[in-house]
Amino acid sequence: MADAAATPETAEVKPKKPIVLIIAAVVGIVVLVAGTMVGTLFVTGFFNKPPPSADQMMAEGAAPAEGGHGAPAAGGHGAPAADGHGEKKADGGHGGGHGDKKDEGKGKDSGPPKLNKKSPDSPRFEYTYSQLEREFLVNLAGSRKVMSVQIALMTRYDERVVENVKKHEFALRSVVMDAMRMTTEADLNKPDFRKDLGIKIRDAMNTLLEKYEDFGGVEEIYFTSFIVQ
Repeated sequence: MADAAATPETAEVKPKKPIVLIIAAVVGIVVLVAGTMVGTLFVTGFFNKPPPSADQMMAEGAAPAEGGHGAPAAGGHGAPAADGHGEKKADGGHGGGHGDKKDEGKGKDSGPPKLNKKSPDSPRFEYTYSQLEREFLVNLAGSRKVMSVQIALMTRYDERVVENVKKHEFALRSVVMDAMRMTTEADLNKPDFRKDLGIKIRDAMNTLLEKYEDFGGVEEIYFTSFIVQ
């Protein structure tokens, strides 16, 4: 009876061993796989500290200590002292000295400055020419002859002179014709007749421009056509 009772207990205990072995094998496999994964991550540098981003680097370098390289101390090269070179240039240096001298004594009739022409040898000026489109036709003084001319002007000043001539063209035509009407037949035989007539026309034009624009600027008169008949 005792042997018969012990046999079932033995039969129940034996099947438990394979289950324990299976569980141990599974746990071992899991541990092996986990160890392999962790080792792989270590080798690939997964657990290393990531490098700082560009934003982080800029944030770290954007706020240096006061007086450092990013913000020079007062009186350094970035911000000259009040009595340094910057102040001297503003008060009487090359930046404003010549401009003040040029403007000194410029009165109402001084007009625009002459246009300089770059030249390696000596100072020269830009010459501007402008021709009046319509011809001038007048009778000679005390004569039945007529004089017909076309004129062009020259100036070394800026375009305002030419613009003023166009602006007051009708008034200028009147004073030019008045100067021409003073010519006599005897004047035609003078060697410098045309030169003297050009000077009279120039002075008459400048007088009118000075009256309306406070500045003449016409420097030479040239005849592009000259007929007396």
